[in-house]
Amino acid sequence: MTDAQPNLHRRRLGLELRALRSSSLGGQGMSLTEAAQRLALSGAPALSKIENGKQRVPLIALAGFFEVYGPVDDERKDKIRALASLASSGKRSNLLDEYKNSIRDPFAEYLHLEVLASRSETFTWVIPGLLQTKDYARTLVKQSRKWSTDRDIDSFVDLRMARQKALTRTDTDPLHLWCVLDESALVRAVGGKQVMREQLEYLLNLTDEHKHIAIQVLPFAYGAHAGIDGPFHLLHFPAGPPLAVVEPMTTALYLEEDSYITRYETSFNHLRTEALSVEASRRFIHDKIKDCYT
Repeated sequence: MTDAQPNLHRRRLGLELRALRSSSLGGQGMSLTEAAQRLALSGAPALSKIENGKQRVPLIALAGFFEVYGPVDDERKDKIRALASLASSGKRSNLLDEYKNSIRDPFAEYLHLEVLASRSETFTWVIPGLLQTKDYARTLVKQSRKWSTDRDIDSFVDLRMARQKALTRTDTDPLHLWCVLDESALVRAVGGKQVMREQLEYLLNLTDEHKHIAIQVLPFAYGAHAGIDGPFHLLHFPAGPPLAVVEPMTTALYLEEDSYITRYETSFNHLRTEALSVEASRRFIHDKIKDCYT
C-alpha cells in the first residue's frame, strides 16, 4: 500500500518553502543552487527533493530556512511549523493494521488523511460511511459487487463502523462533519423499509447528541444545484489548505491545486445555501420516516 498521506503534507510544506525561496532577497528570489549552498545542503537536487515533497524536513531545520530566506513573519512561521508537524507525523490509523486484508488502495490513502483531518464537508447521494448504520452499510457494500465473499463484506463493514469513532474520539478533538444530503439518499430504499427507518432515525439521533455533526437535505424540488456533477468531500486539516476528494468508480482523486479547492469550496457553500436549514432538514427527515418507512 502506498503511504500517500505523508507525501501529501510534505508536498504542501515543500510548496511553502519554495514560496519563501522565491520571495527571498527582496523579492528577487534565490536559485536552487544558491539556496542549497546557504542552507548547507549537498546541492540543488537535495533542496529540490524537499520542495517537491520527496524528503522530510525536521522541525529543528526550519530555523535555518527562516534565517536564510527571511524575513518571515511569526504567523507564517507558525503555519509552516504546523505543516512540518503534519508532514513528519507518525500518526496513522490503527485500522490499517487491524483491517489490512480489507483495505485496498486508494482507500488506504483516505484513511491516512481522515485520521489527521479536523473537519469534513461532504455532499453525497447516499448516506456517507461515517453516518451509516451497520445494516445500511452492509447492503451498500454487498450490492457494490466489489467483494466476493460474505467474510470480506463483513470485514469491510466492520472497518466502516470502526471509522465512525473519529466522530467521538477523545485523544484529539472529534472530527467535525457537515453533510449535505441529496434527497435521493433518503428515498432510495437501501435494504428495505426497516433498514431505512433505522438509518434515518440514526441520523436524527446523531445530530441531536453531537453538535459537531450537521446534516442538511437538498430536496428534489430545488432542481439543478451546485453539486449536480456528483458527490465530493472536502477534508480540512489543522494546518494548510483543505483537500478535495472525488471518487469515480475505480479510484479516488485527491485534488490539491488552489483552483480546484476554490471551486469545490464555492460549490459546497452554494449547497449549504441551497439546502434546507439544519432544523428544517431534521423535520424533513422525520417526515420521510413517517411517510415512507412506517
